Amino acid sequence: MPADRVYNVLFLCTGNSARSILGEALLNHLAGDGFHGYSAGSHPKGEVNPMTLEVLSETGIPLDGLRSKSWDEFAATDAPKMDFVFTVCDDAAGETCPIWPGHPLTAHWGIEDPARVGGQEFRRKAAFEDALRYMRNRITAFINLPLTSIDQMSLQTKLRDIGEMDGATRHSPRVA
Repeated sequence: MPADRVYNVLFLCTGNSARSILGEALLNHLAGDGFHGYSAGSHPKGEVNPMTLEVLSETGIPLDGLRSKSWDEFAATDAPKMDFVFTVCDDAAGETCPIWPGHPLTAHWGIEDPARVGGQEFRRKAAFEDALRYMRNRITAFINLPLTSIDQMSLQTKLRDIGEMDGATRHSPRVA
């Protein structure tokens, strides 16, 4: 991958209200000028989960521009060309995704859906905080990869390995 450029990264989930939004916000906050994060959903809820916004805000991560949107926006001809596409929920990983222009590298980084946790508010909030922590760990590992000096096959393997980190919802089969 060439140096001196911005890598576009798309985080996909079904509803685009929690995990994929966390990915977009964290990448844009942590990665600096070398990356630009986006998020989308196959069936977007139309609004970001309020608890997502709360945990991001409490952590000092900017909320500017965060919104729930369809992945169709990123399959359009005038959309930014993605270099990487990460599914963050098992439902989205199993769906037939659009054909992304430029054939980005893809991986599944499944994390439990914090929006599905019920009960008392402190339990729900803890689930969002866990999802944020797992996503932060994956993004930190990702942005520290030597993107300009690693071959595509090794990079694809490393991206899949990141998806197997603590908090993974399922493990990808190994290809020999």
